[in-house]
Amino acid sequence: MRTLNVYDNPVIGVFATCTEDVALVPTSTKTKVCDLLEEFLDVRVIPTLIGGSTVIGSLVRGNSNGFLIPNIADPDDLKDVGLPVSTLPGKLSAVGNIVLANDSTALVHSEMSNAAIKVVADTLGVDVHRGTIAGLNTVGMAGAVTNKGVLVHPRATQSEIDNLEEIFGLPVDIGTTNFGSQHVGSGLLANSKGYVAGSKTTGHELGRIEDALGFIDIVDKS
Repeated sequence: MRTLNVYDNPVIGVFATCTEDVALVPTSTKTKVCDLLEEFLDVRVIPTLIGGSTVIGSLVRGNSNGFLIPNIADPDDLKDVGLPVSTLPGKLSAVGNIVLANDSTALVHSEMSNAAIKVVADTLGVDVHRGTIAGLNTVGMAGAVTNKGVLVHPRATQSEIDNLEEIFGLPVDIGTTNFGSQHVGSGLLANSKGYVAGSKTTGHELGRIEDALGFIDIVDKS
């Protein structure tokens, strides 16, 4: 099964994040976990800290074009990614929690400033839209997106789902991770090549993930 822990914790999206090419994990992450992430996601794994913190998934959002970090961090924290790294201005510092992005589009906290939105657009090379998922501004944890599909909090409204389908141009479905956690982004790492979920994620939940994000063919071949 495509499940594991990061830092012995199933909320893997809080401690780690990934793009099409790299996964960022806290330093001292177990070698076996790094190897599994490389295998499941087909990425290069980079251990680091962000502003001295291990909650990398909550603090960072990136895609194939660049990475965003909070203003408490130093761009040198991500010197090994080989892409532009920008600090997000303003008080909204948990970047991974408030930005949901793939390689073409980003949904951000509904109160994000125009200045911060420009940094998101320029660094990630995406169209940026303010919005919520299930009425939550923490869209980066209330959803998960790849270049193939979107999975969101089960209490997302139909209007929110319609909006997501329009701005991302992708199918959107609802689901959970880690035996009922509605903040799907906290328990999932995914790109267009594969996914991995927190260790408490059930087989039924994995099925919803695979269907929503287009991984049925990957699982069938494994």
